[in-house]
Amino acid sequence: MGLKEDFEEHAEKVKKLTASPSNEDLLILYGLYKQATVGPVTTSRPGMFSMKERAKWDAWKAVEGKSTDEAMSDYITKVKQLLEAEASSASA
Repeated sequence: MGLKEDFEEHAEKVKKLTASPSNEDLLILYGLYKQATVGPVTTSRPGMFSMKERAKWDAWKAVEGKSTDEAMSDYITKVKQLLEAEASSASA
């Protein structure tokens, strides 16, 4: 399986987590996903009254230097960590 297919598979797996990831984890995933699928940020930073959009933009901007492959790989790693954490908490 290629990196792109693995990435797409993990993008689906993350939707099936029974417990919602923390906001921090969601922002990390968002930034990596956008970097992997869109590339570097091309929009201006949202205003201070759009806190949610601003946080998402900041998360994307934070990974701006990563290549598509790096972002995909990091996204897969993060999803695996979340899946493992969920599995270990379910078995505990």
